[in-house]
Amino acid sequence: MKKAVMFFAEGFEEVEALTTVDLLIRAGVDVQLVSIADSEIVKGSHGIGVQMNAKMGDVSVKDMDAALLPGGIPGTPNLKASEFVGTFIKDMYAAGKIVAAICAAPTVFGYLGIVKDKKVTSYPGTGDDIQCAEYLTDKVVIDGNVITSRGVGTAIDFALAIIGQLVSSDVAAKIKSDIVY
Repeated sequence: MKKAVMFFAEGFEEVEALTTVDLLIRAGVDVQLVSIADSEIVKGSHGIGVQMNAKMGDVSVKDMDAALLPGGIPGTPNLKASEFVGTFIKDMYAAGKIVAAICAAPTVFGYLGIVKDKKVTSYPGTGDDIQCAEYLTDKVVIDGNVITSRGVGTAIDFALAIIGQLVSSDVAAKIKSDIVY
């Protein structure tokens, strides 16, 4: 069974986070929901609280196949400020494992310097903050082990892209059909 971790910071974008988590679970991925503040419940940018199922100390790079960052404000700046998240993402990237971010969260990858040779996308207007090889406006951009996406309206595409890379394109296609997308 594939394993993924999604890091949650106060002010995350609920649709981006929960759509991705839901579809990954449907694909049979064990998803760890981890608060960067070790809170049991983290509130999103619209006040919706989400129950975490793991703590930072419970997740390790060697046990994970993917690390995921939802966007949102102030969620993204809070993720960027987390030393734990920064180290985890850099180590996952260096190990060739999937790192994925949506909306403003690809700016975290830019801040960490891991996409300087990659094609990326992000929420409109945040691309200037990303040092990358090429900035695109596609719904989802996959470049090696980096997956980036634009925002709430591309959350399903983002999740299906992760599933396609992490599990298989057949499973992604089945889920796409099952959810009538």
